[in-house]
Amino acid sequence: MTMETKSPSFSTLINGEKPVVVDFYAEWCGPCKMMKPILDQFKGMVGDRATVIKVDVDKNPAAAQAYGVRGVPTLAIFKKGEIVWRKSGVVSAAQLEGVLQPFL
Repeated sequence: MTMETKSPSFSTLINGEKPVVVDFYAEWCGPCKMMKPILDQFKGMVGDRATVIKVDVDKNPAAAQAYGVRGVPTLAIFKKGEIVWRKSGVVSAAQLEGVLQPFL
């Protein structure tokens, strides 16, 4: 699911009680393409306990700048509007689930 960061739903989502995993990516990025099946697997693992969204940094440069994203892919977990975890590079579904657990 791709969301425009200008829409209020992005800020509504990241400011909610439910943790939000954001994948900052770019279409041209090889490692970003590797994250798609990993995120699909991760979504299956966490179900509706967390929201997973993708943000294209080329279409949403303000979002990338606002959150200090310098390289893609960068994954971030938001809880109540705050980034509680972030990592650049490819992350396994199991590793993502592990870091998400304390925020569920």
